[in-house]
Amino acid sequence: MLKITNDITIEDWELSEQFIRASGPGGQNVNKVSSAVELRFEAERSPNLPGPVKTRLRRLAGRRWTKEGALILQCDETRSQARNRDIARQRLRDLILKATEKPKRRVPTRPTLGSKKRRLKAKKVRGDIKSLRGRVEGED
Repeated sequence: MLKITNDITIEDWELSEQFIRASGPGGQNVNKVSSAVELRFEAERSPNLPGPVKTRLRRLAGRRWTKEGALILQCDETRSQARNRDIARQRLRDLILKATEKPKRRVPTRPTLGSKKRRLKAKKVRGDIKSLRGRVEGED
């Protein structure tokens, strides 16, 4: 069982782990040992996640979210299988914690009169500079 907050805990049946061979340096160890972990969390079917958290989690997960509604995290940072497993679980916990935070509503503001005047003055000055770049009519 993985505890996220006081309200949210993930049961063991919602998580499945598969150990795969890692890429990168490591010599013969890479070819022999399956140290990388692929953690699969059945987020869509999870009864412990509230609806709004699921939708925010889907948006945060991006390409890691499957069509079946599962979240897949991979970790092959270390040569230790147990350490990779802990890192993957920590990443899942952090991602769900981030999804529990409600985004602040943006309060639309209007530009001040002074900022409008400054903007128009800057545009006028820039336009004057550009108008001086034209072809010069010379005396022949």
